[in-house]
Amino acid sequence: MELSNQYAFFIPLCPLVAPRSTGSISFFFPKATKGFRRLCAAFNIFSLTTAMVISSVLFRQQIINHSIQQYLWARIPRSDFCLNVGFLIDPLTLIMSILVTTVGISVMVYSDSYMCHDQGYVRFYAYLSLFTASMSGSVFSPNLIQIYIFWELVGMCSYLLIGFWFARSSAANACQKASVTNRIGDFGLLLGISGVYWVTGTFEIFELYDRFAELTNQGVVTPIFANTIALLLFSGPIAKSAQFPLHIWLPDATEGPTPISALIHAATMVAAGIFFIARIFNLISILPPTMYIISWVGGITALLGATLALAQKDLKKGLAYSTMSQLGYMVSALGIGAYRSALFHLITHAYSKALLFLGSGSVIHSMEKLVGYSPTRSQNMFLMGGLRKCMPITGTTFLPGTLSLCGIPPLACFWSKDEIIAGSWLSSPSLGLLASTTAGLTAFYTFRIYLLTFEGDFRANRINQTSFDTSPLSTNIISSWGGAQSKSPTKQTGNSYVSIQYMGQNESIETESFLAPNLPPNREGVIQAHSDPNLLHPEESDLAMALPLTALAIPTVLIGLIGVDLTGKETGLDSLSEWLTPLTYLSGANKDFGNLTEVLMGSTGPLSLSLVGILISFYMYGQTDKLVELKIFDKLNLADKNLLTTFGRFVRDWSVNRGYIDYYHNISFVRGLISISKLVLLFDQYVIDGFVNATGILNLFGGEGIRYGENGRISNYLFGLISGIILPLLLAIPPLP
Repeated sequence: MELSNQYAFFIPLCPLVAPRSTGSISFFFPKATKGFRRLCAAFNIFSLTTAMVISSVLFRQQIINHSIQQYLWARIPRSDFCLNVGFLIDPLTLIMSILVTTVGISVMVYSDSYMCHDQGYVRFYAYLSLFTASMSGSVFSPNLIQIYIFWELVGMCSYLLIGFWFARSSAANACQKASVTNRIGDFGLLLGISGVYWVTGTFEIFELYDRFAELTNQGVVTPIFANTIALLLFSGPIAKSAQFPLHIWLPDATEGPTPISALIHAATMVAAGIFFIARIFNLISILPPTMYIISWVGGITALLGATLALAQKDLKKGLAYSTMSQLGYMVSALGIGAYRSALFHLITHAYSKALLFLGSGSVIHSMEKLVGYSPTRSQNMFLMGGLRKCMPITGTTFLPGTLSLCGIPPLACFWSKDEIIAGSWLSSPSLGLLASTTAGLTAFYTFRIYLLTFEGDFRANRINQTSFDTSPLSTNIISSWGGAQSKSPTKQTGNSYVSIQYMGQNESIETESFLAPNLPPNREGVIQAHSDPNLLHPEESDLAMALPLTALAIPTVLIGLIGVDLTGKETGLDSLSEWLTPLTYLSGANKDFGNLTEVLMGSTGPLSLSLVGILISFYMYGQTDKLVELKIFDKLNLADKNLLTTFGRFVRDWSVNRGYIDYYHNISFVRGLISISKLVLLFDQYVIDGFVNATGILNLFGGEGIRYGENGRISNYLFGLISGIILPLLLAIPPLP
């Protein structure tokens, strides 16, 4: 099958047509939409599948032809200013297009089951398609203005999807936080784009480098101004790709539906920042100070994200901080000039993280049926455990994603992460130390997530239940752990609510009420044995959710082998298609076997750190008896003072409190803005409004005074008239000398 590159515009157009049609039908025919909801979903999936097929065909042709083409139309044709719109076809564009479409299809198929009972099912699919269309449009954009337009569309879609369940205050706050944080970076990006045009007179990407380099060499642009423009451009990816210090929105973005988390963390929003840096890489690569700052921002973000993920109890937040850390790897690699390694890790991480997030969604979907629709409970890893036995497909597919992020060969992320770590050591020993330390921490917290979720016993059954009435008027439950018991009655109207008290050895820890419509009533007494058939057990997800997990597990295992560089040379933009060509390496497998062995031997250091992290994680979380000794139900976290050192408690508090960064953000920015707003309000009330009100009052009193002077007597009017004429004349006559 052969296609001209001119048909590339169908790739963003197909997923753009789908939400327009779906949204129009939903808006004009809301009642009919409910009957055709599955048909709308199928149309959205088919549209994105069409885009994926076109991307694959064009990429195959790109491997053969090695051509770079762009098709432009003059949007604003003027003599002094001309803005072109169109699309650009090159290896980076097509690689990103395949990534977006493949992950997007997996998420859409998965969402059919995950969101089937949600009232916003059709709206959700419309948002999904618009999200993928916005990202595809950004990928194919040939100039900075067009990139910025689709960049903002990506931000708008993330706002809509993070706040999809807008009735929840946490989701509403999270989408606002994400939007405001990204507006800060986007404002800097807009200033940077304006500065680039002011200097070079063009927005075209392929013209920027030559003009900028020429003006810099001629001394027309000072180094300080050039680096300032580059850093302003970098401020956009800092916010979009959750780099320090604008990373604070990413963990809260998990308030949206889990399929959205998979799409945001893998192929769309956070990938947009990495793609933008790669797109303007030729421009920033000639500015060493900017490259130095970028590399250290990425390195600090990688280490910070790893430390913040160490003790998270929320499954999705732990994966979110993992994304932040891996994005730091990519940004750091771009900062040291390892362009190929950064893009390689972008691809390997995307498939691994999409697999992990969809796997977590499968777990949460099953847990919600047992413990209620409360994120604080259904996403709490300390209430999970042993799910691999109940959910074999989810557990089996989750493991390769975990090992991939841990950096275990031959899985995908091992190869890309190893290249970044090696490049970091060559660039700077300090960056190399940061990257290596992050690799060990990544293995620890990633394997911790797997062990707490899938291994051991199902710990929610340690909360023994007895005689709770599921009538609308009252619900009583007795909860026990460690021998203590308490009875906590609640009265609600409507649905059934359960109030559970978590018990330590001799003290009550916390009480939480939550909606539990599917908990079966048990009036026969306290459940003591773990083998009791009445105990709660999660169930495996259906085929629509299991199939995408299986499909994503394949690239998680194999794509690293396709992209591994056996030549030891950094690949540039023009040869990216060769880099991802499996025939390049399969044809010379015998010759490159020695190089492959050398690559594996050279990665002994990072691999050793990863194995140490896994062993420590297994020692702390791999044995059920050990978890009991650590009293995992003590505030739903590890808190045994005899077993945790002061440093361990500091690490736990650091992670649980998000490094206290949100606290200082709240003090320095949020409270500061609120104080300034209050001052502006007071100024508006007492100065501006006071002046206006005083003017009105003076007019009122003046009118009242004049009204009493008008009594209808002609003599008084004549006296006033004469006085009004004589007094100005007397004032105008100069005094006698």
